[in-house]
Amino acid sequence: MILLLGVGIYMSGLLEYLNLDYIKNNLESFKDYNEQNPFLTITAFALLYILCTAASLPGATLLTLTAGALFGFIKGVIIVSFASSIGATLAFLVSRFLMKDTIQKKYGEKLKVFNEGIKKDGASYLFTLRMLPVFPFFLINLVMGLTPIKTLTYYFISQLGMLPGTAVYVNAGSQLSKLDSLKGIMSPSLIASFALLGCFPLIVKFAFKFLKKKEVA
Repeated sequence: MILLLGVGIYMSGLLEYLNLDYIKNNLESFKDYNEQNPFLTITAFALLYILCTAASLPGATLLTLTAGALFGFIKGVIIVSFASSIGATLAFLVSRFLMKDTIQKKYGEKLKVFNEGIKKDGASYLFTLRMLPVFPFFLINLVMGLTPIKTLTYYFISQLGMLPGTAVYVNAGSQLSKLDSLKGIMSPSLIASFALLGCFPLIVKFAFKFLKKKEVA
């Protein structure tokens, strides 16, 4: 059903509207509609985000930025955090129930690293993958569905691990909503948002190295 809905969205041309220019040009209209119909706006946005994530469709990053511009930082983080985690878990389940046995038999040796990582470190292994965006998140969703990790564990660890990155993207989106022209890109607050976004993976990487050294000591 998720795959069919994804194909339906693609064929409908809805993805053509998931671009920065369209969002910025219609942001005020979206805000007005949100003020008049907050529940409907949040529900529709969350469902679209869940579907894009579950079907591994492009647009999640732009939707995260849009959440910051449309709902503000706190509300945007909450909406995206739950929608992205639910969508990721649905993609995980699709991979597990449709592809697990076949792919494990055919590519068992190549997946051995992931399986051993899950067996050895469990949830901390997934948490590390979520915190360090070395692999695309949609790829993690599909590959993790082929491992023995439990579904509830996958959901909670994914939500916790993606939360810092979600906050950075939503914050960047909240700054983008204040731009009146391209000159506004040079505003200190916006530069700080993107600087934090670029430095975040390095900060997390050094943090994990420090913790490992403490454990060895």
